[in-house]
Amino acid sequence: MTTDARRPPPRRLFGAWGRRELQGLFWQVLVVGIALAVIGFLWSNTVTNLSARRITTGFAFLGREAGMPIADSLLAYNPRDTYLWAFVVGVGNTLRVAVIGIVLATVLGTLIGISRLSANWLLSRLAAVYVETLRDIPLLLQLLFWYVLMQALPAARAAWRPIEGVFLSNRGLILPAIPIGPLQLWVLGAAVLGAAVFYLVRRRLIAQQMRDGKPRPAWPVALGLIIVPPAAVSLVLGVPWTIEWPQLRGFNFVGGLTLAPEYFALLIALVTYTSAFIAEIVRSGIQSVPRGQWDAANALGLRRSFMLRQIILPQALRVIVPPMTSQYLNLTKNSSLAVAIGYQDLVSIANTTLNQTGQAIEAIALIMAVFLTISLSISFFMNWYNARIALVER
Repeated sequence: MTTDARRPPPRRLFGAWGRRELQGLFWQVLVVGIALAVIGFLWSNTVTNLSARRITTGFAFLGREAGMPIADSLLAYNPRDTYLWAFVVGVGNTLRVAVIGIVLATVLGTLIGISRLSANWLLSRLAAVYVETLRDIPLLLQLLFWYVLMQALPAARAAWRPIEGVFLSNRGLILPAIPIGPLQLWVLGAAVLGAAVFYLVRRRLIAQQMRDGKPRPAWPVALGLIIVPPAAVSLVLGVPWTIEWPQLRGFNFVGGLTLAPEYFALLIALVTYTSAFIAEIVRSGIQSVPRGQWDAANALGLRRSFMLRQIILPQALRVIVPPMTSQYLNLTKNSSLAVAIGYQDLVSIANTTLNQTGQAIEAIALIMAVFLTISLSISFFMNWYNARIALVER
């Protein structure tokens, strides 16, 4: 039997779509349809139950007077302000914990991680005990421990004074402060602008050094861009730089910067707990660098601190940054445990709003939207930084 080799192949139904592709499309449409049906049922059921209980929906309540007190806030707040401003104050308090906590946890965790690899036996063992102890105790218990410890401190009249102008009592940590007004913000803006320009100039100097091998000192540029412009702006505007020292009056302190016990306990718990995980990430990242890098640096007679800063850590960052992103996200989300000790962050203020207005769905939706926005912002920045430091194959 002979076959015609020139016979055209049978035409497929829907052009290039075969049976397997059609089956895959069918199941995808089915799953999406089921998901939309479930969402529609839940939405219809929610609207029906709210109507039966005569509960109005919407975000109109945000324009009403809040009437709730907020004891410790980064932004100015008055109980006569609206619920919307109360939510903004809550977001500010959450960011106040998250941003400072991320910075401190990164610094402390890096130091602990490097200490675990130290040749000093006592230092490495102490770092190991720190990591294993704090990782194995739930964060909520650590938070309650620090809060109870803060409450056990002496009263304001018998406050501890480790150094002049610094007080530690059951009122919190009180520090000297420099009042920041519009004039001071101009000076800070000039410093930030100078730092940004210095970063660009420094990259250019490094590129020139890579081309011709001639080192070019960067400190004169730093001095000219970061110090001179702010000093000039301060002199031209006549900015007053006065230190506000805290003073004890009656049963409390006035002046200076006060870190409330709730905020201080929350910050310590988040920083110490997260730094234990960051320490392990840093340790594993350093150990991922080939041993030959250490040997080559030792052969050149480089100091260990210089090796870590200029050779080892830049290579280890490619391993450290991805899991570090997860720790930053965890610290931000774990800040919601502040409700356990009475620190009025976003979750605490939303819970109070929920109890006063009955707008449960709206309040929870706002919490979810804020945390989602913050988390996506952190992920976007860390992914950008990770892509920037990634090795590029030639």
